[in-house]
Amino acid sequence: MQIDGHTRLAAVVARPIKHSISPFIQNYAFDKTGVNGVYVAWDIPESDLEATVENVRRYDMFGINISMPYKQAVIPYLDEVTQAADLIGAVNTVVNRKGRLLGYNTDGLGFFRSLAVFADFDVKDKTMTILGGGGAATAIIAQAAINGAAKINIFNQTEFLQETKEKAKELSAKTGVPLEIFPVEDLQLIQEKVLASDLFVNATSVGMDGKSMIINDDFEFPKDLMVADVIYQPFETPFLHLVRSRGLKAINGLGMLLFQAAEAFELWTGKEMPSQEIWQALEEKYNTK
Repeated sequence: MQIDGHTRLAAVVARPIKHSISPFIQNYAFDKTGVNGVYVAWDIPESDLEATVENVRRYDMFGINISMPYKQAVIPYLDEVTQAADLIGAVNTVVNRKGRLLGYNTDGLGFFRSLAVFADFDVKDKTMTILGGGGAATAIIAQAAINGAAKINIFNQTEFLQETKEKAKELSAKTGVPLEIFPVEDLQLIQEKVLASDLFVNATSVGMDGKSMIINDDFEFPKDLMVADVIYQPFETPFLHLVRSRGLKAINGLGMLLFQAAEAFELWTGKEMPSQEIWQALEEKYNTK
């Protein structure tokens, strides 16, 4: 990578952010595609967010990625947001188009791109059951609806059900896709809905400890079910281990991480990210079961 007077900047903005692997992914892509750019991580307080966004214009940056806790807070400082970002209520990518700042959410795009690449799966006209109602889950749900899912079953914690129902009602009204909300504590109901589903997603943090699962070993899966977990550390959660032991297709969250970054890179540069090369490097880094 050569840095000179023509080098343009991109960054990821959050607090904390020092742990991020986005600089590795994006700088690898800049280097391999020959794009004269560099990507850094900015750990900022919320009081600096407006000025940070304005600097995208001031310094003619490619744009910025936004991570927690600023995915909602950044929206008032943008000129426009996409349909997906509006539906999700969060932005993770800001693109500078000649001084006009556009807000995207590439999380759901990245998730379904990973399913297409690694499992040849398309959610259109399919039924999805998803566990979780947080940021990752909302992005996946909204993108599934935009992509033409037939039906979406959402299981979330009882204490958040009313909030989840209100968001789902709005999503359904805007997309025409039926969304049903259920308590994640009802394992029998999860079983019933999964048996009638084409895609089953864990979008909770359960399994990050390498031991826990919402479902149990007696859980039944339809023979053609596609399964995904948004977690990538550990590389294989107990949930994915159980699913694979039944001979089913299952992917972790590393592909979502890579392809949401690829979507951002391609929006900024118009160049295709060398995803396969980066994927191999990420697999080597995180495949430590």
